[in-house]
Amino acid sequence: MVAVMPQQSSGWKARLELGFEPRAGRTVLAKRIQRGPLAVQRPFHPGDGACHVYLLHPPGGVVGGDELSVRAAAAAEAGALITTPGATKFYRSAGPRAYMEQRLNVADGGALEWLPQENIVFPGALADIRTRIDLKGQAGFIGWETLCLGRPAADERFDAG
Repeated sequence: MVAVMPQQSSGWKARLELGFEPRAGRTVLAKRIQRGPLAVQRPFHPGDGACHVYLLHPPGGVVGGDELSVRAAAAAEAGALITTPGATKFYRSAGPRAYMEQRLNVADGGALEWLPQENIVFPGALADIRTRIDLKGQAGFIGWETLCLGRPAADERFDAG
């Protein structure tokens, strides 16, 4: 089942598609299709052959009406790590809902690490966050999604949203 994000009249509409493939003993970012304010910094290779990328959302947070979609695929024999440079913040909404969808696919013999920083949901936020992971055969995957409701250290209670 594919998540359908309804069309809102306002907010950022962004989609990022990434494809990782093995080449010359390491994994490269072979496909990058970008629409809207989702991007990746220059891929880097820390020495293990895997391709590391940071997902960037320059607006700095997600508000009602935003629709963000990230799709990433690791081919056979490819290894990739995807992370973010900071927390994703879901801000209070005056009515419209925000949508964030992540679809991760790993081919037989490929490996993907999905290790973003936490999602911080502010009181009054309205958001649908969906992550789907499809693994084929002997695919390898490790990942996490951390959800923080409010900011208790700032004495902020999460009482609605």
